[in-house]
Amino acid sequence: MRRIVAAVGAAALTLGLAACGGGGGTTSSEDTSTAASDHASLVIGELSYPTGFDVNGYSIAHYVQYFNAVFDTLIRQDGDGNLVPGLATEWTYDDARTTLTLTLQDGITFTDGSPFNADAVVANVENFQASSTPDLSNAQYVESVEAVDDTHVAYHLSAPDPMLTTWLTGSFGFMAAPDSFANPDVATNPVGTGPYTLNIDKTVTGSTYVFDKNPDYWDDSYVVYDTLTINYYETQTALLNAIQGNQVDAATFMDVTSMDQVEAAGYTVYTSQLDWMGLLFYDRDGTVDKPLGDVRVRQAINYAIDKQTILDVIQLGHGTVTSQPFGEATAGYQADLDDYYGYDPEKATSLLAEAGYADGFSLDMPNSSALNQDLLSAIQTQLADVGITVTLTDTGANFITDLLGGKFTSSWMQLASANDWQFAQLALVPNATFNMFGTQSPELDALFETMQTGTDEEAAAAAQEVNTYVVENAWFAPFYRIDNFYVGNSSVVVTPAADNASPYLYLIQPAS
Repeated sequence: MRRIVAAVGAAALTLGLAACGGGGGTTSSEDTSTAASDHASLVIGELSYPTGFDVNGYSIAHYVQYFNAVFDTLIRQDGDGNLVPGLATEWTYDDARTTLTLTLQDGITFTDGSPFNADAVVANVENFQASSTPDLSNAQYVESVEAVDDTHVAYHLSAPDPMLTTWLTGSFGFMAAPDSFANPDVATNPVGTGPYTLNIDKTVTGSTYVFDKNPDYWDDSYVVYDTLTINYYETQTALLNAIQGNQVDAATFMDVTSMDQVEAAGYTVYTSQLDWMGLLFYDRDGTVDKPLGDVRVRQAINYAIDKQTILDVIQLGHGTVTSQPFGEATAGYQADLDDYYGYDPEKATSLLAEAGYADGFSLDMPNSSALNQDLLSAIQTQLADVGITVTLTDTGANFITDLLGGKFTSSWMQLASANDWQFAQLALVPNATFNMFGTQSPELDALFETMQTGTDEEAAAAAQEVNTYVVENAWFAPFYRIDNFYVGNSSVVVTPAADNASPYLYLIQPAS
């Protein structure tokens, strides 16, 4: 994700799919060189495009720049993930952390001339909650929202939500003009307070999106170009050709084998790490596959994997070997846990013998044409070396559906881990999306409670304890954190986002 949607989408990209998300489309044929030094135009290349600009199409990940162009968010993030003002200048919780009050910018209008105020925020929240947006879970704890006065709005929660202010930097924080909700063209003609307006005459859906500068934009803290163009490219090859022709100023680019060509074209490669990949053990109680219920077996699998070699071969070294699922941007991250499990097949064999599996055992894991077959083959080979036979069962297009349906007790997976509570909800708490077998312990339940309801300091300490617990008890077998790439030519400076695959639009600025 930032939720499951983003995690799965990022996985698909890293596994070498031609294009992420967004469905069909055609490669733009209207690429033009730019001269961003005079702030006249900015051209961005993307490998996805949104299904629409209405609330049902809201998304972030590789779609975020389309939405940032037309919609401001209530709160923003800087490149380190710190929360900074957006349409809201201040935000505070009550002592119980179940009421969040925002102070709003005054005097701002949507591009249709209607006022941005607390009533508009309430309307956007209620529209979001009534929608079928894939990000609907962002609002799961919001019971009601109240316009206290024109410049103050209160979110009333059923329980504390440590992610709420972060969600307000993304799709749950997008502010559209309430009068536009019922427009028949709301999905293709967005109305926000953002730095640009979508030029519907020059935009070709699924190909080229042209935005014009909002002449009345309220925020002069960063440069708004006269024109912004986002071109969709159907394949990495098409995007590489555009980069080599200097037809884009900045772009998402994921092909690790072509980074030398990108740099040779004069582009800077910016990296960040949002996701980790490795093996997930779902049946940690041994309900279906008894061996996985023994911690020594799960630890043995961790020792059996040559993570560095897999990283070097599959990602050409673009990543960081790790044994922990919490990313560096989280409070739960602990540097000494990165090498908790080294490559030690002899120790793996010994642990399996201690657990009563000296003769080995078998595991059934899912396969799909979308997955990297060399990676899966390496997993099979290295586990076979310690006596574990992995059978790969083809799932076709149902890879995620079959996983979430509990059809497999373990699998390869790539998950986002840029925020402690987000990751806990994704993979750790008893009802987490990727805790399909509902593993639970009183010790962890108490720590989860502190992560959700405690002070920032208490929550951070609890996250570290959770991380230590899941590493020591081998809930997973992480291989490495993956380098996420974004590239820019000499006309721009890019600050990668701490928690999103593509940088927020305001983090792409002129170099001069």
